[in-house]
Amino acid sequence: MLTILGFVMIATFLVLIMTKKMSPIAALVLIPALFCVAVGQGAQLGDYVIEGVGNLAPTAAMLMFAIVYFGVMIDVGLFDPVVRGILRFCRADPMRIVVGTAVLAAIVSLDGDGSTTFMITVSAMYPLYKRLKMSLVVMTGVAATANGVMNTLPWGGPTARAATALKLDASEIFVPMIPALAMGLLAVFVLAYVLGRRERKRLGMLTLDEALVRDAEPETVTVGAGGSGGADRLRKSPAGGGAASTEETAGDRDADGADDEEFQGLDPNRPTLRPKLYWFNAGLTAALLTAMIMELMPIPVLFLLGAALALTVNFPHMPDQRARIAAHADNVLNVSGMVFAAAVFTGVLTGTGMVEHMADWVVGAVPDAMGPHMAVVTGLLSLPLTYFMSNDGFYFGVLPVLAEAGAAHGVSPLEIARASLAGQALHMSSPLVPAVYVLVGMAKVEFGDHTRFTVKWAVLTSLVVLAAGVLFGIM
Repeated sequence: MLTILGFVMIATFLVLIMTKKMSPIAALVLIPALFCVAVGQGAQLGDYVIEGVGNLAPTAAMLMFAIVYFGVMIDVGLFDPVVRGILRFCRADPMRIVVGTAVLAAIVSLDGDGSTTFMITVSAMYPLYKRLKMSLVVMTGVAATANGVMNTLPWGGPTARAATALKLDASEIFVPMIPALAMGLLAVFVLAYVLGRRERKRLGMLTLDEALVRDAEPETVTVGAGGSGGADRLRKSPAGGGAASTEETAGDRDADGADDEEFQGLDPNRPTLRPKLYWFNAGLTAALLTAMIMELMPIPVLFLLGAALALTVNFPHMPDQRARIAAHADNVLNVSGMVFAAAVFTGVLTGTGMVEHMADWVVGAVPDAMGPHMAVVTGLLSLPLTYFMSNDGFYFGVLPVLAEAGAAHGVSPLEIARASLAGQALHMSSPLVPAVYVLVGMAKVEFGDHTRFTVKWAVLTSLVVLAAGVLFGIM
């Protein structure tokens, strides 16, 4: 009975969030609470939740302060020179532009927010693609796949969800995965190079002067904000808000200024910039990431200290600090709220014994020959499952069952958790990911066109990550 109720609870949860009848946070709380009562253990619900909250508090703290930290770093201009450098490198060579798209998307993905990554990347690269009449689905496909690989960062979501669902430390999952993820990112860069060469063969190589002559007719570039209500004029995108914009006309700019003035990507005059503190912020970020990789302190403590130091040094006045925190409050609340809501779901699933009974059923369904390879099975399953369901559904509903099944065959939960990250390159193009609508909306690409172009390359990238994980003995 518990096996059936467990699967029904997961199915109910998935249907409600996939059909958008309930928000993930509400579904994570209410559905397991109802099923806990249904199995006759309603009196223990409070104990399950309190225990879950205690286990998840470090993960929530890490996400909260990581979002604040990288949000502040974008605000103060840490990534501005990188954006400008990539645009100067690209010039009007289609191959360089596609590679630059992948590099820029990967770097900006450090903030852990897909929507911000896509807004900055498209705002910076769209004018070049438009001027050279390059394929816009190449831009969206490369950006989404690069962001998918980088989405496995501990503060990006999936790693935190896996750690939350299996009650593991995020650093123990992520740090050993770095070589496999590096191979995945390398695969994205190779893909960008190949697609760029294809675009270069189709269009030829131009200088920016020639690109502007080719497109001498006055043109207005308008970019839809992808679900944020209407179309905006493309210009320099602010770090965290909607797609900021201006009207761009080929006739009222000169070739010498095109690279420096037109293709900035980020607003060079935003009031939050702190150019005098650039090297301090760069050093702080490098030190923070180094300390995280070396595991000098728990990741939540590192980001808590880093966020506090970044806010204090860059914005010494209290009103400015409050404004920066408020600017990123939506992301913080959504992510941390999801983590604490997950305490109810995972607590009930585990406390009532549902997950054990479900795992027993799965173990019985898996051939004995495949049991020792449950990590690989999990990695392969993560591709379709994270595409056709949300990360919440997969990591909170399915992963615990796979972990229990793996444990029965001697496969550690850490290996299962790492393998579950393999499908993220594909997940970022899922129709269930809100950020992908920001991407295709800003790039003025039909979602169906993006899907048809991107899925095959994203699947290949995910398989590279999985194969590298097996090769390096990570899973």
